[in-house]
Amino acid sequence: MSESKTAPATVVSARPVVLSAPGRGEDLQVRVSAPVSDSDLPVIVFSHGFGWSMDGYAPLADFWAAQGFVVVQPTHLDSRTLGLPPEDPRTPQIWRIRIEDLTRVLDGLDVLEASVPGLAGRLDRSRIAVAGHSWGAQTASTLLGARVLGSDGKPGQDMSDPRVKAGVLLALTGLGDTLTPFAAEHFPFMKPSFDTMTTPALIVAGDNDQSPLSTRGPDWFTDPYTYSPGDKSLLTLFGGEHSLGGVPGYSVAETTDENPARVALIQQLSSAFLRSALYPEDTSWKAAATALAEDPEALGTLQSK
Repeated sequence: MSESKTAPATVVSARPVVLSAPGRGEDLQVRVSAPVSDSDLPVIVFSHGFGWSMDGYAPLADFWAAQGFVVVQPTHLDSRTLGLPPEDPRTPQIWRIRIEDLTRVLDGLDVLEASVPGLAGRLDRSRIAVAGHSWGAQTASTLLGARVLGSDGKPGQDMSDPRVKAGVLLALTGLGDTLTPFAAEHFPFMKPSFDTMTTPALIVAGDNDQSPLSTRGPDWFTDPYTYSPGDKSLLTLFGGEHSLGGVPGYSVAETTDENPARVALIQQLSSAFLRSALYPEDTSWKAAATALAEDPEALGTLQSK
């Protein structure tokens, strides 16, 4: 992958690619998107939000692939495409199975590489990032070092993965001390600790994202930045709601704040962040941050630590 992309690359996408998943109840289906040229390609493993699938989030997946990344999108068990009933015995553990899905993708890169025409031998396994939106952001954050607090208030299992070098966390929910009674009862895993989330990450929050799961306001979504160690950046989007302008897809019902310019900003900054995080000599992130700070009509603000 070159240090910076001046024009989008032609992209090839394959779906479904199937990874064997004993004990999961069914095999893991993923979508793989990649540029048709170049070698030593970095990898982004993307975790979708509740109910979505490998076919969602085209504004992100297509853009990243055109910028030179191999984008892998697993379909988690909560996907509406699978129709898992709430009474399924796996339901209480889907949050954990989601994390295992991402690890399974990393373990199965050889299979994925061989399943996409022309991709064999072109992945750079030393440059891997994870990304996710909403529940997917929580899923991805655990590979960066975030942990779920147990009923005793102590951090649970460490599920971080040293193969992951950077992350992009979109609309990641905050600390669990202000969950609504409904959320506390039905989503007990939404009690994170970010104290050990040490891997570099870009956190994206909307300043109009009012979650029904918390008694706090939109600042809840800035907790992952506030309470994690250094090497983090926070992009706060003006007017952004939970879909952040439309990252799940184009003209979808869930997007209440559709704004192509807002999505374009996420595309550009996330790509620049990942390039610079995975290639220390790359200056894309510094240039993008400077441009945002100097733009009088900027759609958001950026903080870094």
